[in-house]
Amino acid sequence: MQIVPMRDLKNTVEIERRCAESNEPVFVTKNGYGRLVVMDIGYYERLVGKIDEARMINEGIADYEAGRVVDGKKSLKKMRDKYGI
Repeated sequence: MQIVPMRDLKNTVEIERRCAESNEPVFVTKNGYGRLVVMDIGYYERLVGKIDEARMINEGIADYEAGRVVDGKKSLKKMRDKYGI
């Protein structure tokens, strides 16, 4: 984990280098407390992808627990019968 004080944000090239080299976010503090997180766009996209994936898994689990499921073989047979595949 990299932590830098707010005043170091003036050196944007250095912050960008740190994000790119470490492939992790840089935490920015102000008066000793966390204020911002700066990260490479690739890291951000991977993070958002993982969050979205976890959300979909949780929705699937909730559907299963609520009984909102269909039998796969029956569903495929119904589609084949309907569309002649």
